[in-house]
Amino acid sequence: MPIRVLPPELVAKIAAGEVVEMPASVVKELIENSLAAGATQLTVEIRGGGVGVIRVTDNGSGIPGAEVELAFQRYATSKIERAEDLEAISSLGFRGEALPSIAAVAQVEVFTQTKDEAAGTFLCFKDGAVLEKASRGRPPGTTITVRNLFHSVPARLKFLKSASTENGHTLRVVSRYALAWPEVSFTLYIDGRPALRTIGDGSLREALAQVYGHELASGLLEVEAPGLSGLVGPPALSRSGRDYIQFFLDRRPIRSPLLLRAVEEVYGGLLPPGRHPAAFLRLSVSPQEVDVNIHPQKAEVRFRDEGSLFRALQEALRRAVGRGPLPEMETESPFPQLFPSPPASLPLLRVLGQMAQSYIIAEGPEGLYLVDQHAAHERVLFEKIKGRKAREIEVQGLLEPLVLELSPRQEGVLDARGEELEGFGFGIEPFGPRTFRITAIPALLQDRDIKAALLELLDALVEEKGPPWEERVALSLACHGAVKAGQSLTPEEMRGLLQELERIPNPHTCPHGRPTLLHFSSSQLEKGFGRR
Repeated sequence: MPIRVLPPELVAKIAAGEVVEMPASVVKELIENSLAAGATQLTVEIRGGGVGVIRVTDNGSGIPGAEVELAFQRYATSKIERAEDLEAISSLGFRGEALPSIAAVAQVEVFTQTKDEAAGTFLCFKDGAVLEKASRGRPPGTTITVRNLFHSVPARLKFLKSASTENGHTLRVVSRYALAWPEVSFTLYIDGRPALRTIGDGSLREALAQVYGHELASGLLEVEAPGLSGLVGPPALSRSGRDYIQFFLDRRPIRSPLLLRAVEEVYGGLLPPGRHPAAFLRLSVSPQEVDVNIHPQKAEVRFRDEGSLFRALQEALRRAVGRGPLPEMETESPFPQLFPSPPASLPLLRVLGQMAQSYIIAEGPEGLYLVDQHAAHERVLFEKIKGRKAREIEVQGLLEPLVLELSPRQEGVLDARGEELEGFGFGIEPFGPRTFRITAIPALLQDRDIKAALLELLDALVEEKGPPWEERVALSLACHGAVKAGQSLTPEEMRGLLQELERIPNPHTCPHGRPTLLHFSSSQLEKGFGRR
């Protein structure tokens, strides 16, 4: 096949694929145009999963009649003029691709009027060409209706999901802009039924209540720092998915693996496996410090100083999560609830005995407690190791050194972190190609599988992602040094463990996020035995 220049209509359809992936993409672009026009009320209507009809109506400034056709030409925009403007983009959109991309793959109707015009302008486009143009009166604002999306590119239709799934994508988009712009009233209708309505009073908490419910919104904690504000959940308000972690950069909903990792690291050790925090965070960064011109959808951004932003975000979150009370967990069940509920510290507990050589049975002023001895000891050791200086680590010399062969990656970690590991009590010296002798260990690993502990520790340090390396060392040592399930403890040992657990912060979970204890309240026991 010879080389040829593609016709403009085919180029438009190809280019549209970068901007318009699904009906929710159309909704996103039209919402951004409405917000850029200063709208304070915005209504979205979709039918047939958004393939049949998408209609967005706003009370913004409108498009001057003389500029309506120009707005549908590729790269026509009012947001930038010169290349230098790309260094300081503050608007939601700026490429001038959205409207022409939508018109290339659907039939589009525009009805708009500015406050200075005596009549509005109505235009109908199909496959990018004007089919109808007329003057009609309406209040100031704009209504854009998109019909038969992807009718001219049926291959795209095959990749869409069911109508209910596409409806869910649209609901997610509208919800995120409602949170990013809480002073704007959003309404979404799906197949004629109201699916979402926010009042637009400017309160993020109120917008969250209307999107996710009052129970979640009322339990969130305030976050406030230079260039950062928002609401985050205490550990007890964790969720099973990451949909409740959302970032807004200067009112733009964004995705950021960097920011996501910063948030989840703060909650590391506070949540059970498979649980994620709730966090709705608004960032304000100088336009010169961020690049939003990475992808046509503008959902991913790149920060100039990622390290400083990462640290500032984590510091603000730790302050917020650390100071907030944990909400009471109400339950009708007569059986146990996971601690945590308020208070943050444990009550004084009296040891009653040991069950299955794994759980300590204890009594407290608020009922009965079952303590997982391994998880509890793991948390105690983790807090001790984290807070110690190198000279405070108790070291146990080995009469017979152990020989250990490492993988290349493990050897690389040891080369890089050998001195720091020595500060944690390890004595390790070369003994041949990729072979090392262990001459000393942290005393808490005495009578443990030392080889397995060290290999697991080095593997944990190989990973570039995750908590800081010192925390990973503490995690690994605590896990291997803690008493095991199935290990018999004396009454004195059980009392000593509970006393240590009572004195530390975050006593309710092990460093991996599993609960350290279950609580059977007195009222739950009474209900269970039919006494009330």
